[in-house]
Parts: sequence; C-alpha cells; structure tokens
Amino acid sequence: MLEEIPDLKSMSLEELNALCDELRNKIVDTVMKNGGHLSSNLGMVELTVALHYVFDFPKDKVIYDVGHQCYTHKLLSGRADKFDTLRKFGGISGFPKREESVYDCYNTGHAGTSVSAALGIAKARDIKGEDFNVIAVIGDGSFNNGLVYEAFNSVSEINSNILIIINDNHMSISPTVGSMHEYLEKLSAESEQRAKKKRHETIFERFGLSYDGVYDGNNLECMIAKLTEIKEKLHDRSIILHVLTKKGKGYLYCEENPQETHGITAGSGRATEYSEVLGRTLSAMAESDKRIVAVTAAMTPSLGLSDFFEKYPERSIDVGICESHAAVVCAGLAVEGMKPYYAVYSTFLQRAFDQVIVDICSQNVPVTLCIDRAGISGSDGETHQGEFDLSFLSFIPNLTIAVPKDGDEFRQMLLASAHFGAPLAIRYPKDCIHKFGGAPFVFGEWEKLRDGDDFAIIACGERMISLALDVSRRMAEEGIDCCVVNARFVKPMDTVMLDSLQHRHIVTLEDNALIGGFGSLIDSYYSESGKIIKNFAYPDEFIPHGSVRELISKYGISVEGVCSYIKNNADR
Repeated sequence: MLEEIPDLKSMSLEELNALCDELRNKIVDTVMKNGGHLSSNLGMVELTVALHYVFDFPKDKVIYDVGHQCYTHKLLSGRADKFDTLRKFGGISGFPKREESVYDCYNTGHAGTSVSAALGIAKARDIKGEDFNVIAVIGDGSFNNGLVYEAFNSVSEINSNILIIINDNHMSISPTVGSMHEYLEKLSAESEQRAKKKRHETIFERFGLSYDGVYDGNNLECMIAKLTEIKEKLHDRSIILHVLTKKGKGYLYCEENPQETHGITAGSGRATEYSEVLGRTLSAMAESDKRIVAVTAAMTPSLGLSDFFEKYPERSIDVGICESHAAVVCAGLAVEGMKPYYAVYSTFLQRAFDQVIVDICSQNVPVTLCIDRAGISGSDGETHQGEFDLSFLSFIPNLTIAVPKDGDEFRQMLLASAHFGAPLAIRYPKDCIHKFGGAPFVFGEWEKLRDGDDFAIIACGERMISLALDVSRRMAEEGIDCCVVNARFVKPMDTVMLDSLQHRHIVTLEDNALIGGFGSLIDSYYSESGKIIKNFAYPDEFIPHGSVRELISKYGISVEGVCSYIKNNADR
C-alpha cells in the first residue's frame, strides 16, 4: 500500500486504521536498522494520517516543529520506496527538507520555529492572493521556547490565518518542564479543572487565537472529524488545536520508556560518551564544592546529567527548550559567586550566541560551557552538525576555548575549571574512544605527542589527534617524519609552542568549518613567516546527513587525504 502515494480520501476508517498499523511497523523496522527518532514518530501516526486525509498536500502546507516527528508524513508523500535509506549517506533525511520533496514546505531541525514560519508562509499567501491552508505542528516541549511567544505576539499584527496543533505528549528529550507545561496540563485535566478551563483558554484569545481542545490525537476518527470541522473555520480565524498523544504509541517498550527511545542509535557497539565523563566528574566535584550548578535546556539524560540532577536537585536547573535563557541564568548564577556548568549540544549553543557574548563574556563571569556533539554529529544532518562553534566562539573576548584529546584530559579540564575565574568553553564529540596518555595539562599550553622534523601536524580534538597520529605513522613508513601537536587550547593559542616549530610545512586538522576556525587562526599567526600551511577542515557549505566516518572522508579529512597532501609536498 505504501509503494505509491495512497489515496487516503477514498479509504474507509477500517482501511485507514490498518494503514496506521502498517506505517507504525515500517517506522519501527527502519529505525531499528538505521537509527532515528522512534517514540515521537510512533505517537504521531494517527494525527498525520488525519492531516493527510483532511487537507490537500502539497497545496496546503504543514510545518513540523523541530521535524523529528515527520516520518509518517514522509511515508505518505511518495518516499516510502526510499524510506529504507532514512538518515543514511545519500538517503532521505530524518527531518523535513524542501530539497527532497514538494510536500516539505519548510526545513526544520531546531525547536520553536514552526509558528513563525507558518505566519510568514500564510502572509505570503495572502499578499499573492492565493488560497491554501497553513498548519504548524508543535510539541509541548517546543511550546516552552521563547520564539513561539514572539510569534504569538504578532498573530494579530500579521493577520494571516493559520492552524497550530499542539501535540502534547508531556515529553521532549527530557520530560517537559515549566509553567507553560503546567498550563497545558490544566487544560487537559479532568474533573476539578474542567470548570476553570474556559478561564484558562483566554490567554490564547488575547493573542488572537481561538483555542479548541483537548482531544485524543491517537483516535483517528476523532482527529478526522475535528480537523474537518476546523478546516472550514480557518477562512476567518487562526486556531490552536490541542491534542494528547502517546509517545511510542503501539510499541509497548517505547510507551513505557519514551525518554530512552526518543532517539535510537544504529549499530550494536557502544563507546563511552563524553557526556558520561561530564556527569561522573561534575557529580564528584559538586560533593565538595557547593558552588557548582548544572544547567541544561531539556537535554538532561543526553548530556549525562541525570545522576547529578538526582543527587543535587537544589543545584540542578532544566529551563526547557530555551537555550538563550539558560545562558543568561548561568550569568546570573555566576555574578553571585556560583560556578555554573551549562551543558549543551554545539548546534543548540548557536541559539544562545548573543547571550554568550553579552551576558557571559562581556561581564567576564566564570561560566563553563560544556559543548557536546561538537564537530560532525552524523545522521541528523545539516541542522545538527556541530561544525561552527570554534568559528563563532573564537573571536569573543575573555573566552578560553579548550578541546580535550580524550576523556582523561576532559576530566582534568573539568577539575581545573572549578578554579578558573573566567568564561570557559570545552568542546567535544559524542564518543570517547581513545586514550592517548600524556602529562597533565596547564591552561594555555599545548602538548607535543610525537617529534618529527619534516612536517608539523597541529590537531585539536580526539578525532583529529587520532588522525594525526595515524598519518604520522603512515608517513614514517615512507621516510617522512611528522611532528604531532595536541592544540588543546584553541584560544589562547600556545604561541611559545608555535614559535618553537621550525618546520617549513604546517598542517592543521580540525573538526570544524574552515572559515573562522582553528586553521584560520594558525594562518593569521604565521602570515609573515614564509611557512607553507595546509588547513584540513570543512568547506563553506552545510554538511548533510551520514555517518561520521563517511562525512569526514567526503571532505578529504582522512588518513589518505592528509598523507596524499604530505607526500605531494614533501620536496617543496
């Protein structure tokens, strides 16, 4: 049934429910093989089928907030035959992509953007005199994000009608927190809250939105009837439809463990993660240092902080999906003498860029940014690759940027950070695979891991250190000696070490974009030295989805790529 776009409008309710079962089985089978977002997609099956039954896609437009709940939408829009390639290199994305299908009208990947995007699309429709419906589907986790309320504030001003569907499953990656979550719970509660419900609804009306809820989003018949009714009303008003869904619906383990099955990683092997080192180390530090506070933006388990939150609840803060707010909270803690550690994925730290500059660094307060999933993060694609943080952090005054070579060095950095009285960023990838040994670090000092007179390879981060050592061993077999330097501080750079390198040829390796990255800092420092410098980094483009190994190799940052350059330039 899924090989072609199914004609849902001709199906009976019984056939549609059978289709939901088929869709759910396909999602489970594929995610278990490829990895991906499982529980959120299982909860969305009936709601998505109802949307496709009632509305006329792709003429009508639907924007999925964040986008990791779009698998049923993809299966119903002509991509079922490619679904086995989900998240694979060269295959279909795990998020909506305009480049992939006309059914995807807006690319998403970060939370809170759907309502603003829907208003923009609807306004363009009205200006051009066109006639179609615009729907934003947003989860209760994303509903905490401040951008949503900026969008709400302009609903009346923009005056273009949209449908906002709140998919309320009480979860994002972590359980949903905050006052808005409590507000949604009041709207959906039974018995004693029902009498107060009408009063609670008026908050949306003040934004120019008609509220309609709460309904069972996993009841296909109910969803079809309600969406059909609402579709007729969209000609003269904007509406919020509040539905409850079961995260992991139809798969018992997912229903009982929605947090653990939010994201599934392909493959059976499991490396230690840097997040585990962070969690263990911070918990141990906090036992004797009462200043230490852990802060996260709805990512507690993914960032390794579950144990810390359990042991030290009074020093644990989860602000929900509000990354910029978290940065300012950290600044506030720091000015009052606390020692905040803000754990955040590299891709999500981008959302707090202004606050890192103004609130943390311009005040020169001791906030430690623990930047997880830095560099290539893999199968989630463009919106989740962490290839920009060195570029957007390296020019900020007062900020020290550390890049550990392995888990042991990361632990040392964390222990030393408790006594570091200024802004500090420590960036690292997901997996902690190697142990390179070496002496304890000193702030600002690099480390020479291997001597060699022909080429100097300056690398930062575990992946690049491993690559540099592999290259040096390969080149030694060819009679070319390569020095390997662990540039564990991108800022400040170890200028004493740089001045000591007498090599004519310098190679830099980084898991970051070329423009504004570590290599560009080396280029600038040596600009008048006459040295020949080659930077290995990612080009000026967004990195697609695929495995880490495939993507790094695609851009020539591999043993073969670096060795080829060195051999071709050894006699210059």
